[in-house]
Amino acid sequence: MRLRLHGRTALTLAGALLALQWSLTAQPLDRLGAAPSVEGQPPASAKRPLTYDVVDSWKSIQGTRLSDDGQWLAYATTAPGDDGELIVRNLRSGQEFRHARGTSPAFTPDAKFVVFTIAQPRADEEREAAAAAAETPGGEGQSGRASSPGAGQAGRGNGRAREPRTGMGILTLADGQVKTFEKVGSFSLPEKSSTWVAYHKGLGGNGGGGRGAGRGGAAGRGGAGGAPGARGAGAAQGAAGAPGAKRKDPGADLIIRSLTTGDEVTIAEVSEYEWNRNGDWIAYAVSSSDAAKDGAFARRTADGTLRTLLTGRGHYKSLVFDEAGTQLAFLSDQADYAQKVSPYRLYYWKVPASAGAGQGAGASAAELVSASTAGMLKGMVVSEFAAPRFSKDGARLYLGTGDPPPAPRDPNEKTPEPVKVDIWSHKDPWTQPMQRIREQQERERAYRAVVHLADKRFVQLATNELPNVSVGDDPAQLLGTSDLPYRQEMSWDQSYSDIYLLDVKTGRPKKVLEHWGNAATLSPAGKYVLHFDEKTGHWLTYRAADGARVNLTEKIQARFQQENNTPDLPGAYGTGGWTADDKSVLLYDKYDIWEVKPDGSGARLVTGGEGRRQELVFRYRPLDPEEQAVPANKPLLLSTVNERTRASGYYRISSLTTTAAPEKVVMLDKSFGPLAKAAKADTVAFTLSRTEEFPDLWVSDTTFKDMKKVSDVNPQQANYIMGRSELIEYVNADGKQLRAILTRPENFDPAKKYPLMVYIYEELTQGLHSYSAPNVGTSINIPRYVSNGYVVLRPDIVYETGYPGQSAEKCVIPAVNTVLAMGFIDPKRVGIQGHSWGGYQITYLVTKTNLFAAVEAGASVSNMISAYGGIRWGTGMSRAFQYEKTQSRIGAPPWDAPLQFIENSPIFWVKKVQTPYLTIHNDEDDAVPWEQGIEWISAMRRLGKEAYMFTFNGERHGLRDRSNMKYWTVHMDEFFDHYLLGKPRPDWMDRGVPYQERGRRDVAPLFKKKPASTSTSQPQGGMR
Repeated sequence: MRLRLHGRTALTLAGALLALQWSLTAQPLDRLGAAPSVEGQPPASAKRPLTYDVVDSWKSIQGTRLSDDGQWLAYATTAPGDDGELIVRNLRSGQEFRHARGTSPAFTPDAKFVVFTIAQPRADEEREAAAAAAETPGGEGQSGRASSPGAGQAGRGNGRAREPRTGMGILTLADGQVKTFEKVGSFSLPEKSSTWVAYHKGLGGNGGGGRGAGRGGAAGRGGAGGAPGARGAGAAQGAAGAPGAKRKDPGADLIIRSLTTGDEVTIAEVSEYEWNRNGDWIAYAVSSSDAAKDGAFARRTADGTLRTLLTGRGHYKSLVFDEAGTQLAFLSDQADYAQKVSPYRLYYWKVPASAGAGQGAGASAAELVSASTAGMLKGMVVSEFAAPRFSKDGARLYLGTGDPPPAPRDPNEKTPEPVKVDIWSHKDPWTQPMQRIREQQERERAYRAVVHLADKRFVQLATNELPNVSVGDDPAQLLGTSDLPYRQEMSWDQSYSDIYLLDVKTGRPKKVLEHWGNAATLSPAGKYVLHFDEKTGHWLTYRAADGARVNLTEKIQARFQQENNTPDLPGAYGTGGWTADDKSVLLYDKYDIWEVKPDGSGARLVTGGEGRRQELVFRYRPLDPEEQAVPANKPLLLSTVNERTRASGYYRISSLTTTAAPEKVVMLDKSFGPLAKAAKADTVAFTLSRTEEFPDLWVSDTTFKDMKKVSDVNPQQANYIMGRSELIEYVNADGKQLRAILTRPENFDPAKKYPLMVYIYEELTQGLHSYSAPNVGTSINIPRYVSNGYVVLRPDIVYETGYPGQSAEKCVIPAVNTVLAMGFIDPKRVGIQGHSWGGYQITYLVTKTNLFAAVEAGASVSNMISAYGGIRWGTGMSRAFQYEKTQSRIGAPPWDAPLQFIENSPIFWVKKVQTPYLTIHNDEDDAVPWEQGIEWISAMRRLGKEAYMFTFNGERHGLRDRSNMKYWTVHMDEFFDHYLLGKPRPDWMDRGVPYQERGRRDVAPLFKKKPASTSTSQPQGGMR
C-alpha cells in the first residue's frame, strides 16, 4: 500500500516532524560551527561583501598546456570585462613570462618556443559590438518566433574582405623575448616539428592555437551530414538560403616562418592550408582574383620545392594529409567551374619519396580519384560538406557523396515567391518544425564512401536506406545506423535506429540490431559490436566473424545499469575501453571496474570490490591521449570519488592481471579537475577546487606526493566574504534519507538569524566542491548571496513516476525544515529560486505551501496539458517525450493519465498562491514554450496576486546576452533582497514598467570598477 499525502498542511506537518526528529538524532556530515581561518588571509571580520563591480574582472583559466618535457606550463587568464593574459611558467625555477591578451598557447615539441594568439582589446570588442547593434534595423520590440533558423543570413562569403582582429605572438623560452604579429587570423604548428610555424592573414582559415591546429578530416566523420568542409575563403554556389550567384572570395597572405632563423616566405591569396605531421610539407589552396593563379599546391619546407597539384579557376578546399604525412587529398570544383553548376571532385596526391629535381609523372600533379562514378549513388556527386579522411593505416580514403549543388538563381528570372505555409500531415516522418530545424542538415547530408587506394576502387558505403556510416580503425568492418523507419516515433520519443555492420571492401551491410534505442559501438579491432540492453540491464556482444551473440553480464553479481530516475529505462554506467586485439573490455558498475572477455568466457573484478565496500567510484583514466588500447601489464590510474563525502582523487592498480586491491594515491576533500600529462615526462597539471577555493593550477608527478600550486588567478578573493559548503542529511516525507549542500558565509555566527535561499533542480550534492565565480546569469549567483548574508541550501530531490510535483514537495519542504531546526535561520525569511525544471517545481510548491517569503521560478511549466502538446523549438520535437519518458516524469500521455497531468499542473491550483512570485520567460524560449509563462502571469494578474514576469526579446531558454544578464540579475537580487534582507522595495515592483519605458534603466554603472581609493569602503547592501 502506498501512502499518498494530499494538501499543504499534512505535508508541511510531516516534514516538520521529520526535521525535528533529524535535529534531535543526527548531525551534519561535516561539523557545523564557525568557519576556520585561512593562513595568510585577512580575518573574516575585515572582509567585505561581493559587489557587482567585481564580476567583470573575476578571472578564469583557459588553454592549459604542458611542454612535452614537462618543464614548462602555459595558460591564459580571461575575464568577462577585462583583457586576459598569457602566463608561461618554468616549473623548475618558478620563472614566469607574461603577455597581455595572450591566449591559446602551443609549445613546439622541443619546448623552445610558445606560439599564441593575441586577442583583440576588450574595449575595442565592446565598441564594435555597440556599433553593430546600433546599425541593426528593427531589432527592438520584435517578438515571436523567427520564420526559420538563420533567416536573412548571407550566403557563403561576405562579399568583402575583412581583416582579422587578432594577432600572434612567438615567445622564445630561452630569454623570454616575444615577437608579435598583427592581424593574424590563425596559425598552425606541425605536430612533430619544432622548426616551422604558418600563420594566415585571413578570416576563417585554419583555426589556430594548438600544435597541429586546423588538421583536416574532422568534418563529416559521423556519417550523415558533418560540418561544412570549407575553412577559408572560396565557398561555392549554394548556401544556407536560396542559391545565389556563384562567388569566390579572395584569399589572404599565408606566411611560413622558420622559428630558428626568423626567415619568412609569403604566399599570396591563400584560402586554406595544412601541415603534414613532420612539417616536411605544407599544402595550401589559392583563391585569387586572377583565375590563372587559383589552385592547390604543396611546398617542401626543407628547400622550398613547390609542387603544383591542380590549377584553374575554381574552389579548392578540405586539404588533408594522412597520418604518415605521405599522402594528400582535397576537393575542388575546378573541372566544371565554367558550368552553371560545378560539383566538387576528389583529388589525391602521393608525396614524392625523394627531393629529385625532376617531376616525373604523378610526382607533382594531383590525381583525380572520383572521375568514375561506378558504385556512387544515382545522381550523386562528391559532397563539399564532408571533408575527406584517410584511414589510420593510409590504405583507404573516405569521402562523402551527396546531391549536386543547386543551380544559381537567374536574377532575370521572374518566379513567384512560394507561399509561406506549413502543411502538417499524420504521415510526416518528422514534424514540420523538425523538418525546418534540420533542413540545412538534410540539404548538406553526405553519404560515406571509400576509395581503396591500392587499386583506386570506389565503394559506396552509406545509402539513402542506410544514411549513417561511422569510420573506425578496423580495416575490414564499419558500423552503420538508420533511423528512417522510426522518425515519426522519434518525434515524440527517444531516438531509435537499426544497427548494421558493413564490409569495407564491398559495402555490403548486415543488420545486427533492430529498433535500438541505445548506443552500439564497434570494438577497435572490429571483432565485436558492444551494446547495452536497457530492458534487461545487461551488456552484450555480437561477433562479426560468425554472428554469435553473447550476454556478458548475466552471470555477474553486479548491477551495470544506472538507478532509475525517470519513467524511461536507464542506461549503463559505461565502459573504460578495450585491451589490445579486442581481448577484453572494461565495464563499470556503480562503483567498481570489471574486465570481461567479449566472447563471454570470463570476467574479473579488477578493483576487487573495494569500490562498493568503501563507497568509492572507480573509473579508468588514461594519461596518454593517443592511447590505442588499455594496457594489460602496466599500472592503471583510476579517478576516484567518495560517493558519501564527495572527496576525490586517484587510486592505482599495478596491472589488469593483479589480484591486489587498488592502492590509494591521493584523496582530498576537494574536486580534482582533469589531468593533463606531459608527453615525455611524468609531470601532470590539474586544478583543485572547493566552494571557497578557485580552481587554480597545481602540478605534480603521478605519485601526487609533492603537489605544488602554481597559479593565483584571483588574489582579490581574499578581500571578500566567501562561503563554506558542507553536506547535511535530511529525511524526506517518504522516510528516505537524502542529502543537501548547505553553504554558509565564512563569517557565520550560529547565534544570529540568517535568511535562507534555496536553489533546486534535481540531485545537486555531486557539486559539493564546485567553485562558482561571482557573476551574472539566469539563476542566482550563490557566492553573491552567501557573501551578502544569506545561507544557501541545495537539496537533492528524488521522484516517483506520476507525481513529480508532489515528489519535490516531499523533499524540499523537509530539507528546509531540517535547516530551520538548526536554529540559525529566520523562518520568515526563506526564499527559493530555480530555472526550467527547477522553476516548474517552485511553481508547484507555492500552490501547496506558504513556507517561502518570495520565489523566483524561471521558464516554468504551469500547465502540463498544454505543455505536453507544445514544441521544443530548439529541436522541433514534440514535448511529449518529456512527460512520458524523461524529466517531467508523468510516464503516460494525458489521455491515459489525465488526473496526474491536472494534479501536477500548478495552473489548476493557482488560487492557493499567497507568495510573491517572480519569473523570467523569454519570447524565443526554445525549450519551454513562452505561452506557459503567459498562462501563469495572466492567472496571477486576474486573481490580483503579486507576480512579475521578465521577457527578454529574442532571448532563448537561458540568457546569452551579457547586458541582459546584468539587467536581470540586478532586478532578481532586488526582489529577494527586499523580502529576505529587508532592503527598500524597488520602484519597478511598485509602479511597474510601462512598455514605452521598458529597458531604459541603466544598470551598467553598478558594474563599473570603483576607484582604488574608495574600493575598500563597505558598500551598502553588497551586490544590489
